Amino acid sequence: MIDFTNAIEEFNNYRGSEKKKTLIYNNKKYLVKFPDPIREKNKNISYINNAFSEYVGSNIFKLTGFEVQNTLLGKYYYNGKEKIVCACEDFTDSDHILYEFENLALSTNPDKKIETDLTDIMDVLEESKMINTEETKKKFWDMFVIDALIGNTDRHNGNWGFLLNKQTNSIKFSPIYDCGSCLNPMLEDAELEKINDVEIKNLAINCYSCIKVDGKKINYMTFIRETKHLECNEAIKRIFNKIKINEINSFVENIECISNARKEFYNKIINYRYKILEEAYNKIC
Repeated sequence: MIDFTNAIEEFNNYRGSEKKKTLIYNNKKYLVKFPDPIREKNKNISYINNAFSEYVGSNIFKLTGFEVQNTLLGKYYYNGKEKIVCACEDFTDSDHILYEFENLALSTNPDKKIETDLTDIMDVLEESKMINTEETKKKFWDMFVIDALIGNTDRHNGNWGFLLNKQTNSIKFSPIYDCGSCLNPMLEDAELEKINDVEIKNLAINCYSCIKVDGKKINYMTFIRETKHLECNEAIKRIFNKIKINEINSFVENIECISNARKEFYNKIINYRYKILEEAYNKIC
């Protein structure tokens, strides 16, 4: 595992709730995310497994053919303790700026606060003159399908966006980034060792996006099973056959620093959701 302890540190200017550092490793800049502070009451765990979630979620996107932020698992010694961290390579540079969707929403309709209601998001994509609307909507729904597979509960308006080329003034959908809230990072290994298949299946099914319809968060699996949304259905058609479930299972199995209980949990919950996606795909094709 990579040791980032002695990597060159720069001033950190990344936003977000996690503890993080900006480090230079092999001449590349990385946002290095540390174990997240505990946010739930009555939890005894010493850290949240968001580094694993970030790494696995990002690589599942990559295995499915998405352009995605490169991520590395590593360790960092702080105050005499070893911390497992996820290093996320910075895909911006002097010529390329990340332009998050929330910024697009503000500039498109300054009279309305855009949150995560699906209708509002689609309205912004329709109204904006800065982007290719049809292409962006396809990429949004493709991303939604894999977020459903990995159970990403926090794809809010600051966790996806566009890459602006300052030289050409062209803009495209950015690489996928910020997947740390997928795959139930709040569950510790001791819990995973006791969890049974019925409980895993319930977790797989009862997973909600932060995107809302009529003020309620979308239940990923219900939304996909109902096959009522044409653009989501089209994304399932585009994406499903690109999901190489055996490759995903093998990737998870070969991560050295994750416990066997966590590996088994990841693969089971992903496979439950994959079967639901398969049912939807067969229904609409």
